[in-house]
Amino acid sequence: MSTPNLQSLSPNLQSPPVIGVFGSGQLGRMLALAAHRLGMRVHTFSPQRNTPAGQVAEQEFCASYRDREEVRAFVTDVDVVTFEFENVPAHVAKIAGEEDVPVRPGGHVLHAAQNRLREKNFLAQAGLPVTPFAPVHSQADLEQALAKLEAPAVLKTAAFGYDGKGQVKIDDPAQAASAWEEMGGQAAILEAFVPFEREVSVVAARSMDGAFAAFPLVENRHAGHILDVTIAPAQVSPDVAAEAQQLTQRLMEALDVVGVLCVEFFLLPEPEVRLSTKVELPPGRLLINEMAPRPHNSGHWTIEGAVTSQFEQQARAVCGLPLGSAQQVRPTVMVNLLGELWAKGEPDWAALLAFSTAKLHLYGKSAARPGRKMGHVTVTAETAQEAWGIALAARKSLVGR
Repeated sequence: MSTPNLQSLSPNLQSPPVIGVFGSGQLGRMLALAAHRLGMRVHTFSPQRNTPAGQVAEQEFCASYRDREEVRAFVTDVDVVTFEFENVPAHVAKIAGEEDVPVRPGGHVLHAAQNRLREKNFLAQAGLPVTPFAPVHSQADLEQALAKLEAPAVLKTAAFGYDGKGQVKIDDPAQAASAWEEMGGQAAILEAFVPFEREVSVVAARSMDGAFAAFPLVENRHAGHILDVTIAPAQVSPDVAAEAQQLTQRLMEALDVVGVLCVEFFLLPEPEVRLSTKVELPPGRLLINEMAPRPHNSGHWTIEGAVTSQFEQQARAVCGLPLGSAQQVRPTVMVNLLGELWAKGEPDWAALLAFSTAKLHLYGKSAARPGRKMGHVTVTAETAQEAWGIALAARKSLVGR
């Protein structure tokens, strides 16, 4: 009897298939670990060596993203290309296309997600609910946009912003000059500051045949603009959860995404109790804040908390295989471990692992820095409240070794 393999399920792939990943951080690492369980191989490409993904991949390709010949050599040795983060030059997708290597999600998705102005314009044109915004290319543009949207508002760089970087809140129009100076002359976007209850997100997957699978809506809590805690599921009404999944599916279909995508939302108060705002808001409860066409920090909980993790979904989708179930198995909480925990030396991992339901994920990064994501801890329990308490206590046990 012959042994079944993935090639029999997806005949255009080698056996075992090779996934080429641009980017080599923790998302690539967890994608590789999930892909290995499916018998796949992973090659990573980034300018660094001994990276989180490179430590577990079959090959770690080290070169500049702008070195077109090195990019070409990389893509010709893999079956399919995907991305661990958005901020890689768009020509990498073009080169893969020239070599007839599938790019999933496609280069057009990367192009839209790399720039907040392009992203917001696409969302608005697709009829999806977004925060009122205006493009800003000069101080004069900013002053005109503030006259239209009014303060308070948030000015953000159009490109290369994450974890609160590249943005400044404007509480008074008199701050326009200093805010524009902080942008350093980069193209920017001004967004109205809207009243919202909390930040929530959906991670979902879409396959080559258009099948869609969304994980439950989760609540995200931040500290210093960096994700601190994810609570799954979010404690919201079924109508809000359904609205989030419907908006996510509309977005993925509009962009023709094949792979995994995260949509971050602002949850607005009920219409009858919304705080006064100077801008017109759509009638629903959700506004799309931003999207990320890849696995996301707010989806790490799925490794222990769902039937199929976001990383396995990514591997399945980009290789043309059927998606797994996105059903949640238990209430789950994820807490990030940032570099501050190393301030007094190596954290006391035994103290954390004394919490028998705490699952530790370390990313293999060589140096701890304040604000740098070094790992995360996941806890499942009978209730989200119970999981939250255990996760916070487990992380606290690491401090002060």
